[in-house]
Amino acid sequence: MVVLETPRLILRRWREADVAPMAAINADPEVMRWIRDGGVRDEQQTRDGIRAWESEWESHGFGLFAAELRSTGELAGFTGLAVPYFLPEVLPAVEVGWRLGRSHWGQGLATEAAEAAVRFAFEERGLERIVSIAQVGNDASERIMAKLGMHLFRETVSPTAARPVRVFELSSDRYVATA
Repeated sequence: MVVLETPRLILRRWREADVAPMAAINADPEVMRWIRDGGVRDEQQTRDGIRAWESEWESHGFGLFAAELRSTGELAGFTGLAVPYFLPEVLPAVEVGWRLGRSHWGQGLATEAAEAAVRFAFEERGLERIVSIAQVGNDASERIMAKLGMHLFRETVSPTAARPVRVFELSSDRYVATA
């Protein structure tokens, strides 16, 4: 089972005990503001999401990690890799993404977690390219993408949310050159 460690985080597979804290994160309108149509998710939707994320691990050999604080064991949110089926025009692709509870914003945790996921994508899974997708206006996520060395690939509209998005990308060659 894959477990990644960063200075402040343990990135691991999901447990039943993660459902309630992840549901609390998903129920926060400010956290969900830039996710799809901006709607919050309840506990059952969160449970279904975690099952789908775990299924991606089985079918693709990668997925979304639960991001746990090393110091307390608290679930901070997630980071990891997923196929962005919601945006078919960029397929085939693998997206690096993240979502943290609001109490964990502004501390560099999302960048720390995403850097570990990018390293995993290129060094452990041998991917040649990854993307990251942000709704226009989500400046915080775009700053993380820039820190990861990603550059703007295209702008389009998400068909599932009818919102404008920016797609950033990073090739394995560029990753190696800047690592």
